[in-house]
Amino acid sequence: MRVTGVIQAGGKSTRMGGRPKALLELGGRRIIERVLDAVRPVVDDVLIVTNTPDLYGFLGVPMVPDAYPEHGSLGGIFTGLAAASGDAAFTVACDMPFLHRDVARLLVDRAGQGDVVIPRVGEQLETLHAVYGKACLPAIEARLRVGRLKIVGFFPDVRVVEIAEAEVARHRAPGVVFMNVNTPEELARAQTLVAELG
Repeated sequence: MRVTGVIQAGGKSTRMGGRPKALLELGGRRIIERVLDAVRPVVDDVLIVTNTPDLYGFLGVPMVPDAYPEHGSLGGIFTGLAAASGDAAFTVACDMPFLHRDVARLLVDRAGQGDVVIPRVGEQLETLHAVYGKACLPAIEARLRVGRLKIVGFFPDVRVVEIAEAEVARHRAPGVVFMNVNTPEELARAQTLVAELG
């Protein structure tokens, strides 16, 4: 099965004072470069969903604008999945500096087993570190059209395969793998973690 890696970079970074989170540096590299390094080796191709393509041109990766602007992460998931050349899209947020290649591979290797392949950590489904198959498109679009933007809202309409927290933990602590950098405080914590992880 062909899987496209989709990096979501459509947010406004309001909690970071408007600075694009993806371009913040950690350990001498931008967060989005770290994301790309984790995703690229396990997928067939990569694209970025963004409404500010000028910011990411230096990466040399194809970019697509939101098909449903102002429709949050669900709109971004739809956009990336619709644009994906593969049968499925491994979708991640642009502000997750500690993504792990082997955790990504866990999901991509199971892409054919369900319409959504997603890790669960406690009560939380990691919706922006998940594989979405093309079969999800009608269910997602139906919700976008009526403004129902909760990502897991369409899950009852598709086949969902969950990856257990313990499987993720074999490679890296889930709290680190799925950490987002949304605030200056989270950036400071990430800078400490970069030093600890080497």
